[in-house]
Amino acid sequence: MLRLMCFVAVLVEAYGCGLPTFPPVVTRVVGGDDVRPNSWPWQISLQYLSNGEWAHTCGGTLISDSWVLTAAHCISSKYTYRVYLGKHSLKEDEQGSVAIAAAKIIEHENYNILLSRNDIALIKLQTPVTFSDSIMAACLPDAGYVLPHNAPCYVTGWGRLWTDGPGSDILQQALLPVVGHEVCSLPDWWYVLATKDMVCAGGDGVVAGCNGDSGGPLNCQNPDASWVVEGVVSFGSGTGCNTFQKPTVFTRTSSYIDWISQVLTHTRKL
Repeated sequence: MLRLMCFVAVLVEAYGCGLPTFPPVVTRVVGGDDVRPNSWPWQISLQYLSNGEWAHTCGGTLISDSWVLTAAHCISSKYTYRVYLGKHSLKEDEQGSVAIAAAKIIEHENYNILLSRNDIALIKLQTPVTFSDSIMAACLPDAGYVLPHNAPCYVTGWGRLWTDGPGSDILQQALLPVVGHEVCSLPDWWYVLATKDMVCAGGDGVVAGCNGDSGGPLNCQNPDASWVVEGVVSFGSGTGCNTFQKPTVFTRTSSYIDWISQVLTHTRKL
């Protein structure tokens, strides 16, 4: 039985979920690399309006033709947001990419900014996007699914290229093996800050390029080759990128499947 699913409300048309037309070139070598163009077609750039110009602030994941998954800490009530889809380079005007205004943003009602609890949010696009080779939805995991220790997953984003360095213009990917909760919650790891509603990945001290800035996906592959968004980038060490025993911490998507379902169902009734 497949452990992955496309959310029942997702209109996947002919593209399905998590199956890019141009599959990513993945390796088992830890470190950041430029991605193959359009190989992570669910990756979005969340942008805010500042002084008349749009600026990238966070990543996110397209989970249907109308909804994006991101982190609650990426959202501020003082800004106007848009979602840029189908992007490879943030600086280039690329064919097939499209920017759509955020019509509604819903943060988890129990989000705790101090402890990074329930760090998850949903963004409804002002107009549904048309799926294409460069824009499609990722799959969602089954409710409650827990990744095994050392599962090979990939973080993607336009984050800093190194600690305190500049953000990347080109979308990056990096291998971040999963760290089980029993390890990540040890006193010399993240201890009580790591809960069972989180996924830890990395923490071997090998810099992974600081890829997958906040809100972006932790991409893990199913045996049928489809990709699922198992996590949402939440927090990491304040002293560096993927530092030793301080892996990147993601909100565990599988813990919030019911919440996602309730938000989408309630919004459709409005």
